[in-house]
Amino acid sequence: MTASESSVTVARHAARAAADKIAQNIVALDVSERLALADVFLIASAPSERQVNAIVDGIEEELLKQDLRPVRREGRSAGRWVLLDYADVVIHVQHEEDRVFYALERLWKDCPVVDLQLGDDASAKAPAAAEQE
Repeated sequence: MTASESSVTVARHAARAAADKIAQNIVALDVSERLALADVFLIASAPSERQVNAIVDGIEEELLKQDLRPVRREGRSAGRWVLLDYADVVIHVQHEEDRVFYALERLWKDCPVVDLQLGDDASAKAPAAAEQE
């Protein structure tokens, strides 16, 4: 089983919104075979708490245009790691230091990467420090 087309579409909309707000290292992982509660994890990072929150705002605004609202939102006040739960798509926007520390890509390394169709503008690679381990 792979992520549904609707989940991939939501992830792509969110990724484009994140890229528009200068998110770094945008990557989506198909977790559908390993996790029953979601199809896709979208992960993006930023160098400051303010930028993390700007990315989150951009994603929420874009997905609201698609008539989608998060089921749950965590971490907004701290701005270090914000989780937006859209049921089948879980979005993690992390401060770059937290992203390296928690290394979600390493934890889910057996999951296929989803093609976000962002082109060369936004990196779809994991942070270099996470790749080294």
